[in-house]
Amino acid sequence: MKFIVSTTSLLKQLQSISGALAGNKVLPILDNFLFDIKKNNLTLCSSDLETSMVTSLEIESKDTIKVAIEGKQLLDVLKNLTEQPLTFKVDDETFSVEITSDNGIYKLNGEDGDNFPKIPKVAENATNITLSASDLAHIVGATFFAIGQEELRPAMTGLFFQLEKDGCNFVSTDAHRLVRIQRSDIKHNESASFIVPRKSIGILKGILSNDLTPISIAYDKNNAYFDSGNIQLICRLIDAKYPDYEAVIPSENPNVLSIAKDDLLAALKRVNIFSNKTTNQVAFNLKGSTLHILGQDLDFSNEANETLACNYNGTDLEIGFNGKFLIDMLNSIDCDNVRFEMSTPSRAGLVLPETQAANENMLMLIMPIMLSGSY
Repeated sequence: MKFIVSTTSLLKQLQSISGALAGNKVLPILDNFLFDIKKNNLTLCSSDLETSMVTSLEIESKDTIKVAIEGKQLLDVLKNLTEQPLTFKVDDETFSVEITSDNGIYKLNGEDGDNFPKIPKVAENATNITLSASDLAHIVGATFFAIGQEELRPAMTGLFFQLEKDGCNFVSTDAHRLVRIQRSDIKHNESASFIVPRKSIGILKGILSNDLTPISIAYDKNNAYFDSGNIQLICRLIDAKYPDYEAVIPSENPNVLSIAKDDLLAALKRVNIFSNKTTNQVAFNLKGSTLHILGQDLDFSNEANETLACNYNGTDLEIGFNGKFLIDMLNSIDCDNVRFEMSTPSRAGLVLPETQAANENMLMLIMPIMLSGSY
């Protein structure tokens, strides 16, 4: 059995689904890409059992066969070949693979593709929503950094999709920070919710384009299916109840700071260099129209202090935050000015873009940390 395919085309499609390769020592076949050849159509699959990816491309072939080929080795070969047609020959009995290029022949071990785990199919009772690739990329990019990584809190290790008739919410939290994006233009015919694992969201973040390509998101009780037409991502949903995030969002925040985002971001990056490497603690000292940002590491006698002009309405306030967390938040906000809404040094503060699209309401929350040292 043989088929002919372009080096560049094959490499591009394999790279697009390589994020789901497992590195699984229990099931070594999950280190492989599945090649499902049906005459002139090649379907490529990768999976780690929790997340699967599928794509396809046109090839020259008259045969039908399934073969699994080791992923890393194949990618390394293709990266080092110039653009040219490659001929793949697969032994029907041993599944060994021979690749012929303009300059050489390369032999790889293959496995029977029928031994590759079955890729989940969209259930008949699955429901779906559709949004553009750019919208989903924005949502994923703005929420990914706040997804938790502690396995003891499984619900927090994914992005929460909350679908309603009047709009949808997308929420991530690790208990120290929270991001909630409300979209009034993305609606669903009934209330529903599901949690997509962090790894799958990370893969989406890497493959989504910034255009109007429609993305179909279907889901059933076990899986979510993201389909861009050329690439499909299937992931097992997190079976857990998402925490009541609305309960932790403070409603009374009389102290309001408005400041240029880029100025604050640059200052935080400098000051955080001098803060304690464990806590990343920085202090905000607000008086009148001035924000003092302080960072120090008493163990090494490191200290930094910067002053920025701002608009501040409220009582004098000194409050501590994790500088790294603030930097992550500001990097995820696309506007000129940001607003901090705070109450006391012991209560969560809100970070919001000063200007937002008419159909979107983004809110970020960060828990304070008790100030230590002499500020």
